[in-house]
Amino acid sequence: MLEGRYLVLIEDDPVMGASLVQRLELEGAELTWVRQAVRGISAVRTPRKPVDAVICDIRLPDGTGEEILATVSRTIAPPPFLFITGQGEIEQAVRLLRAGGTDYMTKPFEMAQFLRRLAQIFRPGSETGLPPQTGISPLARQVDALVAEFAAHDRPVLIQGQRGLGKQRIARRIHDLSDRRAAPFVALNAYRDPPAAADLARAFEQARDGTLFLHGVSRLDRAGQEALALALPAAAFRLVASSGPAIDRRAEAGDFRADLLYVLLANVIPLPPLAQRTEDAVWLAGQLFDALNGRRDTPLRGISELARAAIRAHDWPGNGRELRSRLMRAMEVATGEWLFPADVFPEMVEGEAEIGSLAEARDAAERRQIIRALDRTGGQIAEAARLLRVSRTTLWEKMHRLGLSAR
Repeated sequence: MLEGRYLVLIEDDPVMGASLVQRLELEGAELTWVRQAVRGISAVRTPRKPVDAVICDIRLPDGTGEEILATVSRTIAPPPFLFITGQGEIEQAVRLLRAGGTDYMTKPFEMAQFLRRLAQIFRPGSETGLPPQTGISPLARQVDALVAEFAAHDRPVLIQGQRGLGKQRIARRIHDLSDRRAAPFVALNAYRDPPAAADLARAFEQARDGTLFLHGVSRLDRAGQEALALALPAAAFRLVASSGPAIDRRAEAGDFRADLLYVLLANVIPLPPLAQRTEDAVWLAGQLFDALNGRRDTPLRGISELARAAIRAHDWPGNGRELRSRLMRAMEVATGEWLFPADVFPEMVEGEAEIGSLAEARDAAERRQIIRALDRTGGQIAEAARLLRVSRTTLWEKMHRLGLSAR
């Protein structure tokens, strides 16, 4: 019944948890069982493979199911949540459904009924059946699954993530997989030149019956936001927009219409940076190498294992755009049959004479990790401290010493 499904169980009761794990594994599911809210957030937000559903108790020793759903939803489109609740928590369970939860069951319950309710909440199309497009990591495969799912309907989609992750390419894939594929795909780049209301009106007309990709939707001025909000309810086109991670903070500051943001957040594709999925950096390097190598008069033999290790270890602040740029340069200057670390990262050679102390290396590593945690939590110190497994005071002290701020 559950063959091939990957589930996250968040339940602190050892008897209830063990019983559910035993039965769900008998049904063919693969599970991760955690007993704390903080571990549940991590298991759902950075899973080892795409999550088909989350089974979550509402009351946990260090938090609630409501807090888990709210925290996860700030950075990704959450998988379906089935909440388990006591009789006195039904009002909270109903509130959770309004916030985006999928279903709830009251204790005690019959296992057969539980399995039926669980089977009903799985998203259609969670298995794409397609070769990897974004990457091979669980996070990348989750992106591919969302692309296939959202291509099946016409509602607005928001692609959210840092620069250099190929948002337009993903928008194009949604269009090509949809029923609108024969109609125009119109791209408007608000990052490069924020469009006036008249420019938007022309783009609406050009994209009629097709897809309008609005790159950098958060850069629209008030007039542009109003024009888009008025056009969407009766639009003939399908909107796919993109933004950086800070669009919600712009809305909180009054710089972006909250009603328009809520429409976009209903269907979000979160793009994790390459720093969080190093296996995808190596995979993408291989894809780019094959494409570029075919254009050379004398093809190279490949990317050496040393270069692959260096690619895996790099932080990739410029994401895929930086990777492509480095690989193109490396293939132009390579003198041997293989790409080596110095070809991809020439600064490694330039900086050979200067070797910092272990303390400097440790500070640099801590600084990178703290920045990642703050970026993932939207600058929330307490939540970042939980991810880093240190106290809030310790995190504040380290940030002060390293010259970091939450914003």
